[in-house]
Amino acid sequence: MVIKILLLIVFFAVMVGVGIACRRNAVDINGFALGGRSVGPWLTAFAYGTSYFSAVIFVGYAGQFGWKFGVSTTWVGIGNAIIGSLLAWVILGRRTRLMSQHLQSATMPEFFEKRYASKLLKILAAAIIFVFLIPYTASLYNGLSRLFSMAFPIPYEVCIVIMAALTAVYVIIGGYMATAVNDFIQGIIMLVGIVAVIASVLGQHGGLMGSISELASVSDATVANGDVPGIFASFFGPDPVNLAAVVILTSLGTWGLPQMVQKFYAIKNETSIHKGTIISTLFAMIVAGGCYFLGGFGRLVDIDVSALGYDAIIPTMLENLSDILIAVVVILVLSASMSTLSSLVLTSSTTFVIDLIKPSCKKMTEKRQLLLMRILIAVFVTISAVLALVQYRLKLSSIAQLMGISWGALAGAFLAPFLYGLYWKRTTKIACIVSFIWGVGVMGANMFFPKIFPAILRSPVNCGAFVMIGALIIVPLVSLFTKKPNKEDVDAMFTCYETQSIAQAKDYLGKS
Repeated sequence: MVIKILLLIVFFAVMVGVGIACRRNAVDINGFALGGRSVGPWLTAFAYGTSYFSAVIFVGYAGQFGWKFGVSTTWVGIGNAIIGSLLAWVILGRRTRLMSQHLQSATMPEFFEKRYASKLLKILAAAIIFVFLIPYTASLYNGLSRLFSMAFPIPYEVCIVIMAALTAVYVIIGGYMATAVNDFIQGIIMLVGIVAVIASVLGQHGGLMGSISELASVSDATVANGDVPGIFASFFGPDPVNLAAVVILTSLGTWGLPQMVQKFYAIKNETSIHKGTIISTLFAMIVAGGCYFLGGFGRLVDIDVSALGYDAIIPTMLENLSDILIAVVVILVLSASMSTLSSLVLTSSTTFVIDLIKPSCKKMTEKRQLLLMRILIAVFVTISAVLALVQYRLKLSSIAQLMGISWGALAGAFLAPFLYGLYWKRTTKIACIVSFIWGVGVMGANMFFPKIFPAILRSPVNCGAFVMIGALIIVPLVSLFTKKPNKEDVDAMFTCYETQSIAQAKDYLGKS
């Protein structure tokens, strides 16, 4: 217990110390919200990865889908690395950096306003972000409850207050740069921790081959194809269709999440994009791939899922680890959760001030904007903690459901108009509005009236994947049948891609 507490104290001290050290970078809006657009590849890549993966993934998704799909759930981690990280950086990274700087937009709603010449879009986008980031922030705390109750004789309520307070402190003091530096430190902890945990858990069942052999003997007649011999140790598992939906939601969804996309706003230069792409992809392959691979062996533990729920699977797997490893796991999950929480509250506060309050108070000085952002960070952290306590006490929903609702609505609304807005001049304001209505409307209906949907879409995860794919089809169709945007205005926006840059021979051969 002494070792666990000492490790936690050191961890918290480092986080706060980084916030204090980075306060000189948070003296204006550009520095506080975007790190001065001068963040290097390692910090940006780790900020992206740690914002991506949290306790939601480690405890909620890995446990639930590992139980349902077995070892094949590793495909989710691979999808997160290839689609959610590699392709996201390649397709969105450079263009987002160039266009956002050219339009002088610091947030996603501000991008929509200037790209589509519509203040209404900015207000709608800011409102959607504010509303649908709430269930996601609540789900972050959810994953900590099981682990803390296992490792410490501390009430869950105390854990929430400590985590929320410390996150607020370093984000309020140091802004984006403090978040990025702490994300790097937390990312290192996540990389080391997940490898150590996988090795220890599999070691309890005879190593990798022994664990797979033991899993191959498991059957479950209550699951579709669950009674097929060796199905939970197979390549695609018992339910490839629903597995594909999880891959789409958790991988493609990052392309439309403001807290993820805004990481590209702060990239320093071209070299940072190249290095960041590689670093981010490797990080995701280890952390996400490792989490889901570990979850795939959840059926090897003795647990009554019907009574305890899916969120208890991973904590039960870890109960027999050594005290040192349990402490590492707790800090791992704390790191994952605090990094994502800091990104979410920073996104929410900057969006709220820049996109909702500033337009109605045009004489507001930059100093007052900064002060208001810091106050709102404290407010949003408090709201998320209160909601987490309410959700925990009332057991309103599982972690996977909360994240599915949040990601489905946000990415369903934003992914298509943001992506097409970077690449296609013909994308229209009306198509953007329709996408907003589509994403929020369908996911809202799924949350309150799930029975009106076909059986396969009643799950927020499946519905979220469906909404994203649907938006990618709806936006170009609506754009083709609505009034074209002003050609001169759009051409002026896209000139940011045409600026001549000197490149080294290894990157560009030149004209023959």
